[in-house]
Amino acid sequence: MSFAPLQSLFGIVTPSGLHFERHHQGWWDIDPSKHRLMINGSDDSLLKTPKVFTMDELMRLPSVSRFHFIECGANTGMEWGNVAVPTVQYTHGMISCSEFTGVPLKILLDMCGVDYKRARFVLGEGADGSSMTRTVPMELIESGEAFVAYGQNGEMLRPENGYPLRLVVPGVQGVSWVKYLRRIEVGDKPYGAKDEAVHYIDLMKDGTHRQYTSTQECKSVVTTPSGGQVLLDKGFYNISGLAWSGKGKIKRVDVSVDSGRNWRSARLEGPVMSKSLTRFNIDWSWDGKPAIIQSRAMDETGYVQPSYQQSRAVRGTRSIYHNNSIQSWLVQESGEVKNVQLS
Repeated sequence: MSFAPLQSLFGIVTPSGLHFERHHQGWWDIDPSKHRLMINGSDDSLLKTPKVFTMDELMRLPSVSRFHFIECGANTGMEWGNVAVPTVQYTHGMISCSEFTGVPLKILLDMCGVDYKRARFVLGEGADGSSMTRTVPMELIESGEAFVAYGQNGEMLRPENGYPLRLVVPGVQGVSWVKYLRRIEVGDKPYGAKDEAVHYIDLMKDGTHRQYTSTQECKSVVTTPSGGQVLLDKGFYNISGLAWSGKGKIKRVDVSVDSGRNWRSARLEGPVMSKSLTRFNIDWSWDGKPAIIQSRAMDETGYVQPSYQQSRAVRGTRSIYHNNSIQSWLVQESGEVKNVQLS
């Protein structure tokens, strides 16, 4: 596992070499000339013609290139239990944003003659050591959003990011973006695979588990100044950060420097794209006194990023996944910045 150094990045694009990584039994060195993508049905009536595609065949088909964020469902997970890891790289660094290039999955399913009335889910299967399998609802494919990617940031995918093929499911947690993709199966119900029934599920306050909450809700974080950094002197600073939503575009980001008592709207730096990182900036003059800096994002659906108090009222303190609560950074009189949590 590796974390993207958000505190050191500019704009919204994560260089491929700095992309966060999460592996399930390692990454694999696959010969693209031998790699195949198979599409089949859980039963023969769900599609007319199962097919097997080579890389050359896939790269002949119509392609799309889109900027999207990918976030691990466990990003910011340690913060649920008030474990204050020191830097934004470790609180929020399991997120990256790239330009992905590939073939819309619907084109491939159309070529196989899928019965969309009955086939309402697909199962993606990877060629890694765990044979990672994840269910994806057909709505995300029919809309044209999900695609099979072979390119990232203008080059072929790198081995650590799923070369030669990975599934791209915009707005959905990263584990569903199956790497080393080798098979797509269409079915009429969710598959309940291991990493859907045991992992990547939400522990609720009453002890029950919530399953298939794959969409990454609206979230933001200030990346500078942030934990581990030092302000050298009082005076002007540019507060900068990132915001994102698995439900569409970021509409607004507010920033507070006084523990959330007062908020000001930040500048959203273009382009503001759907299910992509959005950079925000705001001017700040530090008077040398302690300050707590926070950001609060809102997406185009009207959803507002919650405080920890709001999140814990529903989720308690023992969860792991899908933490999108407001992050707080304490600027001390010395200029040192630390991770703190407000109850």
